[in-house]
Amino acid sequence: MRLAFVLGTRPEVIKLAPVIRAAEHSEHEPVVISTGQHREMLDQMLQQFGVVPHYELRVMRPRQELPQLTGELLAGITDAIQLSRPDVVLVQGDTSSAFSGALAGFFEKVPVAHVEAGLRTRDLMDPFPEEANRRLIAPLAELHFCPTEKAQGNLIREGVDPDRISIVGNTVIDSLLWARRKLELTQPSGDRSPARRLLVTLHRRENQGAPMQSIVDAISSLAEFESVEVLFPVHKSPTVREIVYPALASVTNVRLTEPLDYFDFVRALDWCDLVLTDSGGVQEEAPTFGKPVLVARDTTERPEGVEAGVAKLVGSSPTRICDSVVTLLANPDAYNAMATACNPFGDGEAAQRIVERIETHHAAEPEAELETALA
Repeated sequence: MRLAFVLGTRPEVIKLAPVIRAAEHSEHEPVVISTGQHREMLDQMLQQFGVVPHYELRVMRPRQELPQLTGELLAGITDAIQLSRPDVVLVQGDTSSAFSGALAGFFEKVPVAHVEAGLRTRDLMDPFPEEANRRLIAPLAELHFCPTEKAQGNLIREGVDPDRISIVGNTVIDSLLWARRKLELTQPSGDRSPARRLLVTLHRRENQGAPMQSIVDAISSLAEFESVEVLFPVHKSPTVREIVYPALASVTNVRLTEPLDYFDFVRALDWCDLVLTDSGGVQEEAPTFGKPVLVARDTTERPEGVEAGVAKLVGSSPTRICDSVVTLLANPDAYNAMATACNPFGDGEAAQRIVERIETHHAAEPEAELETALA
């Protein structure tokens, strides 16, 4: 089969690279359509995962609005599909690239497979525009690959045929375990300092502005404790940087860096004691390393982490964030309860399950067409 993979952001590379490798190992032909939605971070990830795009759209412009971005993505992905003529189009998650890829595949009458399907907050505006994107992908997709039973249940309630849904786990765990194996072969673990280490990542649109300023205020307050060390890789978004750098660049115990490449991020995850993030992927990754996750959002489409006790919603309130961090760092019982809970998001075998399900579906299609013709 020829499988077209649409990706444009750092998380999409991380989560689709294992599926691309699994497809290659099964002797299928991957066609990688790179939209360039996160240009600099995307190139970094492509290189680290050894993914070479067949089509590069380069659609991003400074401070581009969503309508213009979506229009350019749809046109560019459609052209790539028409040229490559794939058997299946795979999209991942809830980005504008994923939605545009699903719509382009639907318009070209190519079956669409949605990786990480079924995540919901049930608030159309939170996160924005991701919640709308993933809801819009669902009716366009022919195959839905869910990370958990809860995600499967969301799709069934929306009327998706259960026979089109597979629970496979999340491919982010495939990549994380792959990277950890590589690092164990090449990088010995360093000695830890006595400081308690907080890893921070922030980027979501709904947090930009006043909420992000409140989160940054909380980080500044936490850094006043001599025993707390903060590592904050700052997203490339100008609206993020305009808030973060003026507030934190000169704060003692806070280290601001450029976005980390994947292996450095895995090292940082191993290095830290806990994580403050608004990232969906980090909510899935951190529990594999036994790191408690404080989610700087009011809702999450990954409630499994909260229910399992590996994550806690803290929103953007400086008081709530500070209290939660201090409690975890000062109370070993509270910390260990989150650090030792089981990760509900996967076992590292999701990519192979996805490829096998696509193979089964593809093989069954001619038979179904023949039965329809005979009937």
